[in-house]
Amino acid sequence: MMKILPALLLACVAFTQTALASEDIPDKYPESPLYDRPTEVVPGVVWSAIGATAPPTFENTGHNNNLSFIVTSEGVVVVNGGAAYILAKALHEEIKKLTDQPVVLVIDENGQGHAMLGNSYWQEQGVTILAHSDAAHEFEDRGFDILDNMKRYNRDKSEGSFIALPTETFEDSKTMELGGVTIEVINFGPAHSPGDISVWLPQHSVVIAGDMAFHQRMLPVFDDTDTGAWLESWEKFAALEAEIVIPGHGEPTTMEEVTKYTKDYLVYMREQIEDILDNDGDLGDASKIDQSAYAHLDTFEQLAGRNASRIFQQMEFEAW
Repeated sequence: MMKILPALLLACVAFTQTALASEDIPDKYPESPLYDRPTEVVPGVVWSAIGATAPPTFENTGHNNNLSFIVTSEGVVVVNGGAAYILAKALHEEIKKLTDQPVVLVIDENGQGHAMLGNSYWQEQGVTILAHSDAAHEFEDRGFDILDNMKRYNRDKSEGSFIALPTETFEDSKTMELGGVTIEVINFGPAHSPGDISVWLPQHSVVIAGDMAFHQRMLPVFDDTDTGAWLESWEKFAALEAEIVIPGHGEPTTMEEVTKYTKDYLVYMREQIEDILDNDGDLGDASKIDQSAYAHLDTFEQLAGRNASRIFQQMEFEAW
């Protein structure tokens, strides 16, 4: 198994421990629509264009998640269609700088806009697009609203983007061999959003986690996020014992780091809210939960209070 950029990982851990939270994050690659150029994670095999750890904006073109790709001798597999046509095209241009192999498959990590709206570009290239069936249903049901929202912040950068549904779906997992690389696409169960998947490369002990795991930014809890089920799914995810994790958001890192800012955060919040409910507390008490241990994460100010409210409401419903 190849050893993977230990200096990069140490730098990422140091960043997590010392950086101050910010939602005003400058573009690292101004000559491209991408927020940052692809980082080589496994030499010659895996790259990831790391998105801004911030909300989607016109300035970052909606590139606030990670767009990864796997290069094999039989073609390239892209993980995430991207938030817009322009981003998918820009990622393809970067891929062409690194290999002559064609893109043969795009895998969408879930049914959110930043995973699927760029499918429009990949569809035009005739590339197969794979997603979990729940993600495909989500995009089919809500795609036009998601597209309209992207158009509002991306304005002229949304040109060319249209609803392009996955061409293939699966339920639990799908394994493929491509150019000597084993690629396992796995749904571990309910987590952050409908149809979340991770891509596991066992030969390299690398998992492209998707929104199963967060790093360097606070995870958001949505109305359809099942935090209790996420913790159950996490145990299956952790059982991979991956050496390197490319999270849905944030730099490549270790299982220890994503556990700290994903599982441990969810456990902490649910424990605090369980105590509030046991003592007949209310939503106002949930808003007072001390989340200062996570205040250094990007998007903390935007999401901490909202997360507390949504987890409280979900757990209140669980108790009925």
